[in-house]
Order: sequence, then structure tokens, then C-alpha cells
Amino acid sequence: MASSLISRSHHIDFDSVFRFDDAEIVQMFESLVTTGLMEFLGCPAIFHESALIEFFANGSVRDGMVVSTIGGIAVEIRESVFAETFGLPTEGLTDLSEVPRNLLSDAQSFFSASEKEVSTLCLKKEIKMQYRLLSDILAKSLFVKAGSFDVVTRDRFLLMTTITFDVKVNWGNLLFGVLKEMVTPDSRQAKGYAIQICVLLKNIPGLELGESKAFPAPRILNEKTVHRIVSVNENVGVEEVGEAPRAKKTPVKKTMSKKRQAASEAEVAPVIKKKRSTKGKPAVARRISLDKQVEDTTVGGTVDKVSHVPVQVAPLLDDVDMIIRQVISESTDLSSHKMDQGDKPVDETDIGDDFDEWLDSSFPVFDSRVDEPVVASNQS
Repeated sequence: MASSLISRSHHIDFDSVFRFDDAEIVQMFESLVTTGLMEFLGCPAIFHESALIEFFANGSVRDGMVVSTIGGIAVEIRESVFAETFGLPTEGLTDLSEVPRNLLSDAQSFFSASEKEVSTLCLKKEIKMQYRLLSDILAKSLFVKAGSFDVVTRDRFLLMTTITFDVKVNWGNLLFGVLKEMVTPDSRQAKGYAIQICVLLKNIPGLELGESKAFPAPRILNEKTVHRIVSVNENVGVEEVGEAPRAKKTPVKKTMSKKRQAASEAEVAPVIKKKRSTKGKPAVARRISLDKQVEDTTVGGTVDKVSHVPVQVAPLLDDVDMIIRQVISESTDLSSHKMDQGDKPVDETDIGDDFDEWLDSSFPVFDSRVDEPVVASNQS
């Protein structure tokens, strides 16, 4: 929970931001001091995580006070104590609808980043840089709003008008009302004020707050972070600071086997199977038939399974060499697409769609050729 309390808060290092090199932005921070918000926004940037978690877990509103228990000790925070602790004004407007109309009209021109007046409900990019910062401080640090802050709401516009034109506002009452909403069960108010609550808890006698932690540096508005915020806001809409476009994925070309490819092509245009002859069978089939014979040969004996080839081992090995040469010769002829079966080349289309079926049906043909005389090659 403590992380969410911090993520919705901004602490201001006033000494640092006063050194910023933009006079208009410095003037905006000076207006916060004049309004009476300096001690609330710039109190020591330390918080106690365990105490905060217990404070909100047990917190509620009773008789106009914020009450809770931490470590068994009762905690009561009154509005007057709240305002006095941070030096908040307790006199002035509590109803924003009472902001003078003429000042509101002046603010519509004064806040505008262009020559055109802005509406009291406008986009943040339509107003000047210093008022974009002011809008964020009001939303995050004072009224602890969750969500996007791209739009300046009417209530926020009215508060910016009171700060800029030095209209008295009862900030003690307004901000204590926000704290009461934070501890109200089922309230939609986001929880925050991490640093400010810890300052209040330190003033309660006998209360142990546990280990303290420094407020995260990125959540502190100082000269450096303000400069970064200004740089980003000035480039809103520019491609370099916007979200990078997603890279287009290069389509991957899927490969398929020749068998599957042949089946796909058959769906488009049926392939007419050619009548096969026993001439010039593919070399792979010859090689399988040859391997079958070699596997059935035992050293120092005769061929057992191929009973119709009763030859000795030595002559068989000589024949094997000649058969291999013949197979290589025929393979070379096939790779060069020599013409056979009339004018048609012998290629993979002779096999048909199912190579396994073709191979099974071809074994009897190759087995029957075992008794054929071996033609010796002239090559040495």
C-alpha cells in the first residue's frame, strides 16, 4: 500500500526549484508560497511505511475527526491541528463556485498557450508550461487524483485561478476534507499524503513509528526533475518522445516437404500419373535392394535369405562393386534428365503422390533383377 501512497504524491524542494532558469515557472512556485501551501508541499521528505499501512487499515472519521490506531495507541487528528501543523490558511473560500467571474475570464486568456481563450475544462497541452505544472501539483499532491491528468478539470481550473490571482482560500478545510475521504470506507478517493500524515503522527506522545524511509528522488520536484518535465511536455506529440511504432514482423516463408508440396499442387491442378516401365528406376530403389542383399550376407558363408543367389561371399563382393558402379552411372543419367519412356524425362512425377506406396510395390521388381547379368563398367 505504501508504494501507492508515494506514487500519487509529489514533494517540492522549494530551494531547488527557485534556482530554475525560467522566470515564469519560478513565479508559479512563488505563488504557492504566497498562497500558504509551502509547508504542506515542502515538509521533510521522510515517511514510515509500517505506520502508514496501519493508519489507513484502522482509519475512519468520527465526530469530524480522523481517527485510527497504531500499535494499540489511539490517533485523533482534528482539522485545526491539521491546519496549524502545516501553516495552512483557515479563512477564505470553501466553495469554488464563488471564484469571481472576472478573474475566471482573465485566467482563460492568461493560461492559454495561444491567443485563443481556453475553456475552464480543457486539455493540459492547451495551457502554458507553468500552469501544466501547477495542474499536476494540484492533482497529485493536493487532491491526490488517480488516473490520467491530460485534462484540466473545471475545479482544478478554478483552484489555479485562485492561486494565480491570490484569492483567499480556506486550504485547511479543503485539504482536511481530502484526508477524511481517504480514511472513509468505500470512498473513491485515492490515498496519499504519505509525508504529511507521518509529520502529524510524530506529534502524538508515545507513538512508535518504526523505521523511516526517504521519499524517492524521482517523486521530488527540484531543479533537475522540473527541467526534465518541461523538456518532455514541450515535445508532446513529437515522434521522438512518443510511443515508438511497433516494428512490422517480416513474414516467414514456410517450407514444406516435396511430398506435401506435391499434394498441395494436386489440389490446384490434378497430376496425370505416367505409366511406369521397369527401365531406369530411380537410384534410391536400386540402393535399397542392394543393401537388402548385403545385410543378408554372413562372413565366411553364403546368402541365407536370398536363396536363389547361391554364390560365395568373394564373388558377391566383386559383383557388388560392379553393381555400385552401374547404380552411380544410372544416377548420373537421371540427374542430367536423360530422356526415357519416349520423349518424357524420368523424374519424381513418375513416382506419383505416395512415395512409400511406390517403393513397396517396386521391391518385387528389383528382387527379380538379382539374377540379371551384371554389366561391368569400362571405367577403372
